[in-house]
Formats: sequence, C-alpha cells, structure tokens
Amino acid sequence: MNKLKCIDELIEEFQNQRPIRGGSLIITIYGDAIAPRGGSVWLGSLIRLLEPLGLNQRLVRTSIFRLTKEGWLTSNQIGRRSYYSLTDSGRRRFESAFKRIYAELYPEWHGKWDLLITTQLDNELRKVLKKEFEWQGFGNIAPGVMAHPMSDLVEINNTLREYCVTHEVIHMKSELLDSHSSASLKQLVHECWNLEQLSKDYQAFLDRFRPILRVLDSCNSTDLDPEQCFMLRTLLIQHYRRLQLRDPRLPEKLLPTDWVGTSARVLCRNIYRKIFLQAEAFLSETQETADGMLPEPAPHFYKRFGGLSTPV
Repeated sequence: MNKLKCIDELIEEFQNQRPIRGGSLIITIYGDAIAPRGGSVWLGSLIRLLEPLGLNQRLVRTSIFRLTKEGWLTSNQIGRRSYYSLTDSGRRRFESAFKRIYAELYPEWHGKWDLLITTQLDNELRKVLKKEFEWQGFGNIAPGVMAHPMSDLVEINNTLREYCVTHEVIHMKSELLDSHSSASLKQLVHECWNLEQLSKDYQAFLDRFRPILRVLDSCNSTDLDPEQCFMLRTLLIQHYRRLQLRDPRLPEKLLPTDWVGTSARVLCRNIYRKIFLQAEAFLSETQETADGMLPEPAPHFYKRFGGLSTPV
C-alpha cells in the first residue's frame, strides 16, 4: 500500500496540538463513521483506532465517560467488554449536527425568513437560547429578535420543546418584498454574522487540504493505505465540522461574491469521495460490536456530498 507523506504530516500536526480535544474527535468519528454503521462499537477497538492520532487510553476513557454523562452515549457491558452506543437523543443530535456537513450546499431560497422573538423570557434563559439558535445559524438582528433565512423548522421546534418555551417564544415568518440582494439587506447580513472571520478560517482550511488533494489526484485510489485514508477522512471532517458549527449557512444570494466557503465544501467533498471506500475497509477490519463486525453502512451514507460511489 502507498503511504503518503502529506497525510503523515497532517496526523503529526494533530498529535502535537495542545490540548488534544478527545471528546470532539470522538464525536467526529461517531458521527462520520460509526453512526451510519449501527452506532455501537467496542471500547477496546475504539481505543486502538484513536491511538495513532495521539489519544492514549486514559484520554479516550475520560472522553467517553464525559460523553456518556452528557447523554450522547450509553454503555452495554458484556463480560469484561464495554460497548458504547448512541443514545436516542444522541443520535438525533448527531443527525442534526452532521447533516450540515453532507447536505446540499445552497438550496433554492424564496426570500422568506424565520423570526424568533424572545423578549418574554428572563435574561438568563434568553442568553441560553441565543447561544443555541446561533449554533443553528440565527443572527441577532435586534434585542430579543433573531432571524434566519433558511432555518430548519424541525430543529427550531425541537429546541423550543427541549427548553419548555414553545409558548413563550414567538416564531414568525416574514417575506421580502423587494430584491433578495439589496444593498441594505447585505449590510444587515454583514452586521449580524461575522462572515469576515469565517472566510479567513475557510481559507486556512483550503490552504491546508488543497496540497493533499493534489497528491491524491496523482495516485491510484486503490493503492492508498486504508489506515491513512481513515485518519485523513477523520481529520478532514474534524476540521470541516468545526467550521460548519460557525457557518450560518446563508443563501448564496446573501453571501459575498466568490464566497470561499463554497470552495472549501467542494474540496472537502472531492477528498472524501477519493478515500471513503478505503476508510470503510479499515473500519471493517478493526472495529467490533457486540455481534461481531460492524454492519455495512446504511443506504443514506452513500447520499453524502451529493452521492458517493457504492461498492460493486
């Protein structure tokens, strides 16, 4: 198998960062790799999977304990082995977080907005909800008023129910009556969302991963080392996922011309498509469930990034 120096360098960079955020990386691996293959894995095989990325056994166990305490995972003890699975709420949270990564980039927008008015809440609860809806891409357009042009209605309702404020938060729909790309509207977007910093971070992502794609383009995919492919896929999604957490996913008409986030998504998609099969093979060889090998990926896995090639 062909081992690539550029991937080893990427892995070494991650190993040398401080602190290594074990919980964040485990969330990436569960969301990207384990959730579509049943959502459960033996802790021992997960520890071996993470070791090359610089996570020792103690850090993995501590991170898994915290994720379990936070309601992401649940454990099943069989003999001396512990198997960790996604909880129902954990699975919903994974699906909500990760569908941003693989979904269509710019769905058609018809000029409609969701408005959330939180003035009826006390200050502390309003701050909590503000943070939660900012994670979903909402911008604060006025005190106690948040807005988004392409929000997810299911996510909104789930959040309002989770915090028991369905009847306290006013959810309204509005519609533009003039051009979707008027200067005043773009100025509002500039004021409510920090796209300048996000653009710089997307550019850093491009600078880091473009050279890797160039090397991959010069190789035969079937000759790539499966373990390296898995490590690259994990670090690629780890970097891209953290950008997506801060990306409000605005319609293309509201974004700056030549928005760099578009190039970053295409780059992520192209690398992913080149290495996912080898990464899946490595997972099959190394990971165990209580019933033996990991099950095959669910059909929806192959719909990522507009479609992945299914194995023959």
